[in-house]
Amino acid sequence: MASTVHYFADRAEAGKMLAEALSAYAGRTDVLVLALPRGGVPVAYEVAKTLAAPMDLWLVRKLGVPGQEELAMGAMAGKDTRILNQEIINILNIDQAAIDAAVAREQKELERRNRHYRQGRPPPDIEGKTVIIIDDGLATGATMRAAIASLRHVGAKRIIAAVPVGAAATCSKVQKEADELVCLFTPEPFYGVGQWYSDFSQTSDEEVLALLGPAATAGKNRASWM
Repeated sequence: MASTVHYFADRAEAGKMLAEALSAYAGRTDVLVLALPRGGVPVAYEVAKTLAAPMDLWLVRKLGVPGQEELAMGAMAGKDTRILNQEIINILNIDQAAIDAAVAREQKELERRNRHYRQGRPPPDIEGKTVIIIDDGLATGATMRAAIASLRHVGAKRIIAAVPVGAAATCSKVQKEADELVCLFTPEPFYGVGQWYSDFSQTSDEEVLALLGPAATAGKNRASWM
């Protein structure tokens, strides 16, 4: 991991740069690229295209602090995997009722996104795969950590967490939980992921669906990326 400050033009440029760092995984039939929606999708799309690997989504939701939803007190993946940031919960004195309410709310959103994005397609087959799980950056790391835990649960052979930029302390934590961490830049001080992008506009559901379409078929026809 480098400590040089860098601004990406947008998520697509960040994805192209990240793909270069992941070039050892190009052309392998056991590799699956997974994106954390929505911001991780444009990044992962560029990686999957460069590596000629199939891409899909891994649905994880941040559990936002009440009234400060951008600050993660944890994250969840599916119904069985939940990661809590106990330090934030203790500092802000967040009670169990607030946590349970956030879990219930985000479970509904996970189910909505699963229906909307997959449109009847089954979840990706993870067992025995080398999975590259991608987001647009690591701040608290809650969603990435939940993704790693849930991928372990369903039998991923090897998990590579890959991001363009992240907070150094968070990257160190994630590195211990993944089999490998690829993070291009760990600038300090780190105030937020969006700080390092010139264009950090929100990724829409429509963009996710547009990018997922060709990516979802790449495993059946790798030439579609070329």
